[in-house]
Amino acid sequence: MTDIALKTRALHASGLSVAPMMDWTDRHCRFFHRQMSAQALLYTEMVTAPALVRGGALHLLGHDPQEHPVALQLGGSDPAELAQATRLGWEAGYTEVNLNCGCPSDRVQSGSFGAVLMERPAHVAEICAAMSAASPAEVTVKCRIGVDDQTPEEVLPRFLSAIRAVGVRRVTIHARKAWLQGLSPKENRDIPPLDYALVAAMKAEFPDLHISVNGGVDDLDAASGFLDMGLDGVMVGRAAYHRPWDILGRADSRIFGQPDPAQNRAEVVARMQPYIERHMGQGLRLAQITRHMLGLFAGQPGARQWRRVLSENAHKPGAGPELLDIALAAVSQTA
Repeated sequence: MTDIALKTRALHASGLSVAPMMDWTDRHCRFFHRQMSAQALLYTEMVTAPALVRGGALHLLGHDPQEHPVALQLGGSDPAELAQATRLGWEAGYTEVNLNCGCPSDRVQSGSFGAVLMERPAHVAEICAAMSAASPAEVTVKCRIGVDDQTPEEVLPRFLSAIRAVGVRRVTIHARKAWLQGLSPKENRDIPPLDYALVAAMKAEFPDLHISVNGGVDDLDAASGFLDMGLDGVMVGRAAYHRPWDILGRADSRIFGQPDPAQNRAEVVARMQPYIERHMGQGLRLAQITRHMLGLFAGQPGARQWRRVLSENAHKPGAGPELLDIALAAVSQTA
């Protein structure tokens, strides 16, 4: 990789991003990920606009300033409600608000949002226009290549044209269809075939759009390959959660041409302890944070001992940050 290419990559954090994942990418997960990469773009779990606007669940917007760059992902289908939610996100400190047009879960479909919005590009454009008018936050979109019996080569260009016409300039494309009928959300993450070529073709057809690819990216070699192909960014999901060091530990140097914030996994553990102490002082249970750290030593000698010590003990009354030292010692003894 040339110095010029690395400098180009460093222009935007979404050169590498960690996908929004329900029940996983909460604020504690994001803070943990940030200890390994200062550059990668992080996303919240999907927050529904009705929860913020009608339910007043503003705690869902909580985050640590050290998480930045971090984007808020919203779910919804009502333009006015999503505009209000965008404004709330901006006021809470988010400079990017992402519209979910890719989630295939039954709960999301019943609310007429998520992947089902791929069937309504004009409505998505109306939503994005309302969101953009509501605050200075950049409005971005995450979508699929299509749903059910749609022909992706036909629907995806129409979808991108519609959102580009209202000022959207950054989109992440999950390179699979979503089958809203016949497949579970879990199956939708694996069974529909990946079509990376179509995503690359969209970049060629829409050169002014910043296009990131998502789906099936398991390591930094693959991420670098997509960037070398000319795509603007790569979003990594489950691999970044289950093997965080493999994806994020050297991401800043390899993807962004910047120094890595931590030299090894033990340093990440040390970085997390003051954060844990602070939040436990506010009433948080240790397991609410350490559950996101179980994969830190994935693939390394002692990984099983690390997971065992944390998973069996972090939920116990009185468990505190010192448990990380015990788990780390178990790893060291094995290694």
